[in-house]
Amino acid sequence: MGKNFLLGMEVFLGICFLVFVGACSTADSTARKTQDYTPALTNSERPDTERALDAARKPNEVLAFSGVKTGDKVADIWSARGYYTAILSQVVGPQGIVYSANPTARPEFAERWKKPMYANVRVIDGPFDKIALPQDGSLDFVIIHLNYHDLTPDVRIPMNKRIFAALKRGGIYAVVDHSAKDGTGNEATKTLHRIDKQLVIKEVTGSGFTLAKEGTMLRKPEDTRDFNVNKERDKDDRFVLAFQKP
Repeated sequence: MGKNFLLGMEVFLGICFLVFVGACSTADSTARKTQDYTPALTNSERPDTERALDAARKPNEVLAFSGVKTGDKVADIWSARGYYTAILSQVVGPQGIVYSANPTARPEFAERWKKPMYANVRVIDGPFDKIALPQDGSLDFVIIHLNYHDLTPDVRIPMNKRIFAALKRGGIYAVVDHSAKDGTGNEATKTLHRIDKQLVIKEVTGSGFTLAKEGTMLRKPEDTRDFNVNKERDKDDRFVLAFQKP
């Protein structure tokens, strides 16, 4: 009887454990379910000029790859007219925050964020080596889109370190840019407006990040990487790198 009782208890506990694991797995799967970004992309406020860029920039795939969700605190670095700021504002919603940064103040850009629908946008224009992000590890996501190459190393390095301090553990720093030929470093940043992916990885990981994954949604293997991307638009290969704060 004693042996049978113990055997029965082992079977019972084993079943309970499997049920528990299954429940946790289901909950985790639900938590990881990709958010629907369609409402943000189809928002009627977005100008046609921005909508026209979606086919080449694939923001739906980039944000899904990065895991941005409702309630997140995020930042758009070198936001320009606000392509990603506008999208992120609607994605994170009223409970989230979007820090929108340009290297110099542009009142005509900032005017857009005065609309009630963008109440969660905080403009933090100023030098990027001293970028005014909160340094308390509270952000979930930061993106710099097609402009990393426009900054010099003496600006990029301190900027990366401030972004590292701004992100919470596990937070994602996404760098999307135009691919230069491998091994060329900074050589094409001013002439072709491209940058070597390996240099970006070296600089960002050197600031404490780990390279979590690389997206292929903007890859164009046929790109010869020898033309100016501002003169031949949307024909270039682009890398999408997701760095994570350990």
